[in-house]
Amino acid sequence: MQNGIDKASLNQWYVLDTEAVIPVGRSQNRLLGTDLTVVKQADGAIEVFAEGRAEPLPLRHRFGFLWATLGEPEREIFPLPEADEPDRRYVPCGVVTVKASGLRIVENFLDMAHFPFVHTDVLGAEPHTEVQSYDVEIRREEDEVWATNCTFFQPQAALSAQDGITTQYMYRVMTPFTTILYKTCPNATNRWDVIGLFVQPLDPGRCRAHPIMYLIDDVSTTTELIHFQQMIFLQDRIILENQRPVLLPLEPRKEIPTRADASSIAYRRWLKEKGVTYGATTAAA
Repeated sequence: MQNGIDKASLNQWYVLDTEAVIPVGRSQNRLLGTDLTVVKQADGAIEVFAEGRAEPLPLRHRFGFLWATLGEPEREIFPLPEADEPDRRYVPCGVVTVKASGLRIVENFLDMAHFPFVHTDVLGAEPHTEVQSYDVEIRREEDEVWATNCTFFQPQAALSAQDGITTQYMYRVMTPFTTILYKTCPNATNRWDVIGLFVQPLDPGRCRAHPIMYLIDDVSTTTELIHFQQMIFLQDRIILENQRPVLLPLEPRKEIPTRADASSIAYRRWLKEKGVTYGATTAAA
C-alpha cells in the first residue's frame, strides 16, 4: 500500500489524455490522488511529472492515447489487434468527468439490464427487458474477465443501424479500470465493432472516462459517431453520479445481485482476488 493506494491499482497503466489534444507547454492532470504536470515540447516530445517526484513517470503511446503509471506494472498495455486493422474507423470520443468510482463506471459498462431504462429506444426498449443467460469467466492466463454469448434486442444498436436487431456482445475487462465491448457490426456480419472505455481515476470517488471506438462504418461522419457515443455515456453519467454508496461495495451481500449480474459478480470477485481497494468501500479479502 502506497499513499493509501493498493498495489493492484498502483501498478497499472492509465490513460491521461488523447495525445492529439495535449497542448504544447505545461498542463495539469491528475491520477490516483496525485497531481501531475504534463510538459509537451514543440516537437511533440512529452514528459509527465508527479507531485513530489523528481524523475518523470514512465509513459506509453498506444491507441492514440498517452498512458502513464505511478507504480511498476508487471506487463505492457493489453493487446487490441482491431486497433491496427487499416479499414477500421478510429474514433476517440473525448473525455467525460464523472463524480463516481472508476470501478462503478466499469461495472456499469458491463450491465445490459439498464439498456431499456437508461438508453430507451436506442440500446433497449420495453417490453424487451430480459437479459438472457450468458457465459462469464476469469481467464487466468490473460488475467482478464470475459463475458461471452451475450445477446440483447436493440432498437438502434449503432449509429449506422437501420432497424432494431438482436445484438451479440462480448465484454472484456483487461485491468480494474479498462474494459472493451465487442458487438455485432451492422455493416460486416463476420466482424465486431469495438468500443473501449479507459477510466482514469482522479480520486476514489471521481474519475475521467475516455471512450474510444474502432468501427466498420464508411457512412457516418466522425462528428455523428462521437455525438452518438457521448449521448450514450452522458445518459449513464446521470445514473452513475446518483448511485449510493459512491464507491463500489465489495462486501458480500452489500448489494444483492440477480442472474443478469453474472459479469458484475465475476468482476467484483476478480477485484477482491487482486486486492483492489481504490474506489471500493472495503479492503479486499
